[in-house]
Amino acid sequence: MFLFSGSSHPALARHLAKELGCALGKVKLKAFSCGERYVRYEESIRGKDIYILQTGTKNLNEDLMELFLMCQAAKLSFARTVHVLLPHFPYSRQDRVAEPREPISAKLIASLLEHAGADHVVTLDLHSEQIQGFFRVPVDALDGRPIFAAYLKSKKLKNLVVVAPDAGGAKRAKKLADLMDADLAIMHKNRTAHHQAEILEVVGDIEGKTCVIFDDIIDTAGTLLKAKEALIKRGANNDVYAAATHAVFSGDAVKNLRKAGFKEVIVTDSMPVDPKTLPALKVLPIAPMLATVIRHIESGESVTEIYKR
Repeated sequence: MFLFSGSSHPALARHLAKELGCALGKVKLKAFSCGERYVRYEESIRGKDIYILQTGTKNLNEDLMELFLMCQAAKLSFARTVHVLLPHFPYSRQDRVAEPREPISAKLIASLLEHAGADHVVTLDLHSEQIQGFFRVPVDALDGRPIFAAYLKSKKLKNLVVVAPDAGGAKRAKKLADLMDADLAIMHKNRTAHHQAEILEVVGDIEGKTCVIFDDIIDTAGTLLKAKEALIKRGANNDVYAAATHAVFSGDAVKNLRKAGFKEVIVTDSMPVDPKTLPALKVLPIAPMLATVIRHIESGESVTEIYKR
């Protein structure tokens, strides 16, 4: 197998290559002065199984275009199979028509990946599980819960409650709570506009408890700020943790997180994030999980078995 990396997350690519004990493949990536992207593999990949690592960052449209070009270039170079490693799936929150005359953007991205030449996609903590159904090629939608559970268990927190920030995230939070043998609480949220929400109620026993608000994405962190205030107002322990897989951190995210004053903000490196962004920021690596998944794929073993260990 050959591992190549786009330009979105070179640190993760290096870490993954180290975990696999292989060198990164040689690929030329650049942008012309007009803004068009250019891709060229600098070694033969004819008849090879190749893995392309690219993730959605704050430049997600450029990230996607570069990925499409890498997939097509691989197919035109007679690669046998093209496996796309896309930890943060861009446009994943636009997975349905919520308002009249909207696109289903996540479905479009899935179609573009297929047409570009992807034979298989590996992603992490999709915003909704239904996105797998947008593809006609196999998709391994990895679950980041074991990474968070292992870290939280190492902290030996007492009276732990996992909190879902809204009803849509209840299933995700429940699965983490089960791994942690912890209680579950669910917030009832009213979203008045994009990036604007108010917490109307908290369902569950949180009084005097240590709360971990668990979600898939931290974007502007406006909901997290309101959630922290709602928990403290209803008697939760002052040591409130926030955990999410994808650290988008757009807009006023850092300002809101500083204002919220979480005991710790726990994320993964599915996207580039500087650990010094916040004093209480903890970044968990995903390269070991990705490396294990690739080994299982290469040896024809079940990827699901990874989560049963």
